[in-house]
Amino acid sequence: MKNYLKKYGIKLLAVVLVVALVTLVVASSGDGKAGVVEDTAGAVRSPFQKVAQALVSRVESFYGYLFDYEMLMQENENLRAQIADLEQQVRENEQAKIENEELREALNLQQKRSDFVMESAKIVSWNASNWASTFTISKGQESGIEIGDSVVTSYGVLVGTVSELGSNWATVDTVVDIGTSIGVLVGTEETSAMLLGDYTLMNSHYMKVSFVAESGQAITGDTVVTSGAGGRYPQGLLIGTVTSVHTEAAGQNEYAVVEPFTDLNALTQIFVIKDFEVIE
Repeated sequence: MKNYLKKYGIKLLAVVLVVALVTLVVASSGDGKAGVVEDTAGAVRSPFQKVAQALVSRVESFYGYLFDYEMLMQENENLRAQIADLEQQVRENEQAKIENEELREALNLQQKRSDFVMESAKIVSWNASNWASTFTISKGQESGIEIGDSVVTSYGVLVGTVSELGSNWATVDTVVDIGTSIGVLVGTEETSAMLLGDYTLMNSHYMKVSFVAESGQAITGDTVVTSGAGGRYPQGLLIGTVTSVHTEAAGQNEYAVVEPFTDLNALTQIFVIKDFEVIE
């Protein structure tokens, strides 16, 4: 109806106005005396006048409806835009709140580990490959970041290691990547072991712990932390928790499956440890 009126409404209104005008002119012509012909014409003309007036009224009503409709549509669009702006502000405020909490936790970590020199950065993209678990961060060499630097959350949980470097970006291999090999301590007994990436486990975001000594063992719930051996990683960084214990195919050594402390998929901001004190 709206499109029809836009297309034909002007023509229709013009026709109606012409009919009404002719009718009114005829009605007002003459010397004021009505003869037989005039009486007959008046009798015929009267219904046309009513029809013309009704048509004019209808057209005016339709145009009024069309005007109101367009006004409502414009108001609706304005309200939609306002709602979108408000929703964006809510998202930005929520993101700012999360970032502030992470920065506060990072400050607490910095106070606990005063030997850490850290650089905050955002995750800008994830590698979509099924053969690796990596992500790219928003800072690189210009910020003093180097290959091999440890990457942690604001709570000091190890999530990966810098593997590639650009001037203002860096690639981080996560702890579940198949290339992972980290010296760790397991459980309250601090049993020495190696945390290893495993292709079968990687897609489920799990890792594998292989014990250095044949007598090494773990139980479900044991905590896994970095040992600091070799000085590559700071000592005592949290990594994950043992979820199950298995026996190697040879039937001798045990190995444990470890779940990261942090949900890697939920990461948005990380901290790179650019320097730390090596504890012998």
